[in-house]
Amino acid sequence: MELNHPDRERLLAWLADRESDMIALLEKVVNIDSLSRHEEGVAAVAEAFRESLEASGVKTRLHQFPGYGPCLVAGVNVEPGPTSNHYLLMGHMDTVFPVGTAKQRPFSIKDNIGYGPGVADMKAGDVMNAFILKAFAELDIKTKRPLLALFTCDEEIASPASRNLIMDMARNSRAVFNAEPGRVSGNFVTERKGAFFIDFEVLGIPAHSGVNHDKGRSAIEALAHKILELHALTDRATGVTANVGTVHGGQTINTVAPHVKAQLDVRFPHTVDKDALYKRITDIITAVHVDGTSARITHESNFLPLFRTERSDKVIEIYREAARSVGLNIDGEATGGSADSGFSSAVGAPTVCGTGPVGGNAHTPEEYCELWTFVPRAQTVASSILALENESDA
Repeated sequence: MELNHPDRERLLAWLADRESDMIALLEKVVNIDSLSRHEEGVAAVAEAFRESLEASGVKTRLHQFPGYGPCLVAGVNVEPGPTSNHYLLMGHMDTVFPVGTAKQRPFSIKDNIGYGPGVADMKAGDVMNAFILKAFAELDIKTKRPLLALFTCDEEIASPASRNLIMDMARNSRAVFNAEPGRVSGNFVTERKGAFFIDFEVLGIPAHSGVNHDKGRSAIEALAHKILELHALTDRATGVTANVGTVHGGQTINTVAPHVKAQLDVRFPHTVDKDALYKRITDIITAVHVDGTSARITHESNFLPLFRTERSDKVIEIYREAARSVGLNIDGEATGGSADSGFSSAVGAPTVCGTGPVGGNAHTPEEYCELWTFVPRAQTVASSILALENESDA
């Protein structure tokens, strides 16, 4: 592979000079609450990115999803929108933190580590992607293939609104770089599991637990059977894991439980037949384990797995070498977590995930981002794009 490119050195230098600007934009967007489905907050984050990108001459377009907020599409050397044979940078603007969190613990820095809600997962990655586009635009670097970025609104809830847009934009792309945070090790991500997230409820028959116990039918007892069978789906050999993470129900201590709700998380690699696995899950949930009880699924969502292919391995190798060329000795690794990169992988796009700045403790008050990684991680993606310019489309 050929990393040399006439524009490489000035592109790397431009990014190296923008660390303080990256951190300033990160502070701005971290200090905006953008919980999934908080339309106002997600829109405010999108506007912050749109304003910054357009100031550098990057073209943008908003896709509105009522109930969720907008997705922002930005492009260099092309009108922003679905295209083919292009490069795609991806990231999500929503977080898991309730409205008010940004005010309670706004962005802060200590020992070159940034803290704040969503700082690593994944507003730092969004900022990095924005500055890559800004670099190509301000330096007027022409690429043979369009360079696009997609900032989505709902990844933390499995992308119910944006997944079709993700798949449409990823389809026929030359390479996808999803800027989820780099692993704590510094590594990037080459494989992720798919996931089923299923809410369900069990209905029983109430009765006084002392006087008329025999007339009751316990929803909790029925759920207990289901939990045992659902957890038995876990198979370390195949990579499937199942976990009932929450249970809420019952009426009083002296009442046979008439009702109970539960939430199920099942993870699976791409080598597992997801349709057959889903059928096993639904069969267990809807089976009658206690006469007189019933159960139904009330809500479900899913992620698709990210998996390696011959084409993605070529992009992974380019990314790895690009990282080493800027001083990062990192490698790819697999994770049980899920992300939007599974949707791009599903449509055949060679995908590298975890390309964002390094961070950890996501979804907790201790979430952090290693700010020094902003520049080299941005340089790695930018160098990869230039190296791909020298490659064939195969």
